[in-house]
Amino acid sequence: MCNRFRMTEGQMVALAERYGVRAPFPPDLSVPAPELFPDKPVYVVRQEAGERRLDVMRWGFPRRVPGKRVDPATGRPVLIDTLVTNVRNTDSPFWRSALVDPARRCLVPFTSFSEYGPGAKGHRPLHWFDVPSLPLSSFAGVWRPTAAGPVVAFLTTEPNPLVAPIHPQAMPVLLDPEDEAHWLTAPVEEALVLARPYPSQLMRATLAEDPKEVLT
Repeated sequence: MCNRFRMTEGQMVALAERYGVRAPFPPDLSVPAPELFPDKPVYVVRQEAGERRLDVMRWGFPRRVPGKRVDPATGRPVLIDTLVTNVRNTDSPFWRSALVDPARRCLVPFTSFSEYGPGAKGHRPLHWFDVPSLPLSSFAGVWRPTAAGPVVAFLTTEPNPLVAPIHPQAMPVLLDPEDEAHWLTAPVEEALVLARPYPSQLMRATLAEDPKEVLT
């Protein structure tokens, strides 16, 4: 699953032009780091009242799941707090309420995303993927409000032939620019047709020289 991506074209003016977002931006809009990880703020583009809006949301839906420790009083596993960053099962009730409501679908801008390839623990090669023809690309995302502020996650699908040898489990759902409006407005079953592997021939893979290098 994709848990690390880059957004190096982070100027708000560039984002506004690319996504047709009208200024002014929210006064509390912060600027995310150029390299993004779960539980960190990321840019989000969503539809509101017929117009596109640029927001910043924390990456990952909170979820409580049974842990390994058992509560001696109840005999049941103690629930622990986790974050779910990728939407894998679009039929799951956990995601369905966000998916069926077009207002809860969104675009997550990025310039490249990464996956670790096979290898020994601590020595797995890191590969970066991008779309060379697009300075800014979009993940198909969903968001929801929480007491701590809005959160976002993005969809994954089966990998294309470029990603599969490196990460055979899944790849993020990338949207063509001409499909972005459909993702934000269409009925759910029509929108989910877009949850498909992105064409390999339009993408590029680059081996990271230093997997531990993080842009700041």
